[in-house]
Amino acid sequence: MVLETENIWKKIELIQNSAADAMAGRLLFVPDEPARDVGVISAGDLPPKKGLSYKEGQARLLHDLASIELQAMELGLRTLIEFQGAPPGFRDELHAVVLDEARHLKLCLQAIEGLGFSWGQWPVHLALWNAVDASDSLLDRILIVHRYLEGSGLDAGDTFMRKLDGVAEGAIHKVVRLICNEEVGHVEFGSRWYRNICALEKIDPQNDFSKRMDGLRYRVPKRIEKISRKLRILAGFTESEIVYLENLRERIVKFPAKTL
Repeated sequence: MVLETENIWKKIELIQNSAADAMAGRLLFVPDEPARDVGVISAGDLPPKKGLSYKEGQARLLHDLASIELQAMELGLRTLIEFQGAPPGFRDELHAVVLDEARHLKLCLQAIEGLGFSWGQWPVHLALWNAVDASDSLLDRILIVHRYLEGSGLDAGDTFMRKLDGVAEGAIHKVVRLICNEEVGHVEFGSRWYRNICALEKIDPQNDFSKRMDGLRYRVPKRIEKISRKLRILAGFTESEIVYLENLRERIVKFPAKTL
């Protein structure tokens, strides 16, 4: 299975069948951590990066992005395994998202190699994977993965694209641009189904968002990228949800050493 396979290219090769097996209920086991063929360290211990004017800096950005896309793919597969009773429409759309993440991952790996580098030249982290838990409800999982983690990716992607504006056009621009554009749809999927599930459970999503985030924010990675209002709105966030995230970011920036 993908989660127990170390080689990253093999993971991409296996994901379509693994996702289909998860959809059919034939995959039931989720390991504590997904296997890796590279060094794994905490996110705070990752080595410093060169600027994007250097090929190494571009390759490192793509390497970090590949690690994020890999975790996103694996988290989608994990949700398919752990939430067999989720609405069929949700599972169908998530299946498509998982395959999108695999395609994004492959594009990153190919672009890294095109720059003369390779997967594994830098260590990676598992912060995204470790942000979820087997005890999550479906609303928890949607909020953490698709609205917080992937939503934060929209903010970071917006920043990356602005920085790349000052770099000569190359393969990295095409890859990052494509991923950023398609991730808006992935986050919108999370926003839409968050509200759909709230409706099914007779929960007010506007009240639930802040309360649920207050309970979950202690185990998700701290994000300091400026919130991209334009992309967040496109991805289905309401004004009150954006304000909550902006306030959370402000507290993190002001008090980075404290648990918020």
